[in-house]
Amino acid sequence: MRAWFFALVGTAVLGLSGCGYNSLQQQDESVKAAWSEVVNQYQRRADLIPNLVNTVKGYAAQEQKVLIGVTEARARASSIQVTPEVLNNPQLFQKYQAAQGDLTQALKSLMVVVERYPELKSDQNFRDLQSQLEGTENRITVARNRYIRAVQSYNVTVRSFPVNLTAKMFSFQVKPNFTVANEQQIATAPTVSFDTSAPGAVATPAAAAAPAGQPATK
Repeated sequence: MRAWFFALVGTAVLGLSGCGYNSLQQQDESVKAAWSEVVNQYQRRADLIPNLVNTVKGYAAQEQKVLIGVTEARARASSIQVTPEVLNNPQLFQKYQAAQGDLTQALKSLMVVVERYPELKSDQNFRDLQSQLEGTENRITVARNRYIRAVQSYNVTVRSFPVNLTAKMFSFQVKPNFTVANEQQIATAPTVSFDTSAPGAVATPAAAAAPAGQPATK
């Protein structure tokens, strides 16, 4: 009896392996790991914001609308509970990404305000926060791209025959990914460079040079 039992177990294991079950498990874990890194980097950005807002407030307390906007956008993004289950809930996934997109836009508005305060831009604490924010935005982009690739690979497997039969049997579902429109919106990190000169701009003379003996035209 024991021999028959082990034979049946061995057959079942080989059957599951051959029908793609192991691949589904591995790719599902890869997606979860990639998503965890996205969330981790978003959290890192959120942790920087209170100090950033307080530093700006020290030099530009009158910019209440922008400061409140950043604080509220951070609160909305942080209020969404992000667990692995969010990857099986496209609506919650999109809600979370929309909240992060709003926070990105709020940070861009804050950086525009900073341009009006040269003394703030020269503050060492602010410059350190600026550098950390820039690095975090780059990490977010990298983590998000890894997630996109992981989900693409997983979704192709889930939808391919005959693995799709196994996926349906064990409730492996297609996972949500960034939409093209949303990706375009949030892929650009908030500008943290304070060089206000337009790249490639050419100075325009006040008046065109006039031929000798004639007044210059305006």
